[in-house]
Amino acid sequence: MSIEHPLASEPRSGHQFATLGGGCFWCLEAVYEEVQGVVDVESGYAGGHEPKPTYAAVCDGTTGHAEIVRLEFDPQQISYRELLEIFFVIHDPTTLNRQGNDSGTQYRSVIFFHSDDQRQVAQDVIREAQTQWNKPIVTQVLPAPEYHRAEKYHQEDYRHNPAAGYCMFVVSPKVAKFRKTFTAKRKNSMVD
Repeated sequence: MSIEHPLASEPRSGHQFATLGGGCFWCLEAVYEEVQGVVDVESGYAGGHEPKPTYAAVCDGTTGHAEIVRLEFDPQQISYRELLEIFFVIHDPTTLNRQGNDSGTQYRSVIFFHSDDQRQVAQDVIREAQTQWNKPIVTQVLPAPEYHRAEKYHQEDYRHNPAAGYCMFVVSPKVAKFRKTFTAKRKNSMVD
């Protein structure tokens, strides 16, 4: 994926970007790396005011950025709608600025759209997903702002550190939930 080769500023011909925040970026990255049609996944930061955010500054909550993943995907293999349907299963969109024990605005639930079509799909999927939750969905839907790639050591974290405590107790359950719920959407080479 992208540990050695950062995503370009624009997706390849025929591809699109999706930019999502739903808690720690390691959780989302680990899931979307397994999704058929996702060409690449990169952890990063978006939605803040600091021109060169660092992980430490984002974690301090002073930059306004969310931890996000940027996905490059092939819409001929998976739709934006399907990516969002996965998103609303693998994180809790009803907790403001929190996912589990991770709290702060950097962990907010947010969809940064790249086109009016993506904005409309996001709003439609939120409306549909609301029927599955007892509390209001608080996911923000905002135009994609400037994107900042996270430091190299954050890329592909789960793949390289599956036995680390956070990965075992926080990331692994989300990956397992994706695998159980969306078996048909897994990359063929990854099916158990």
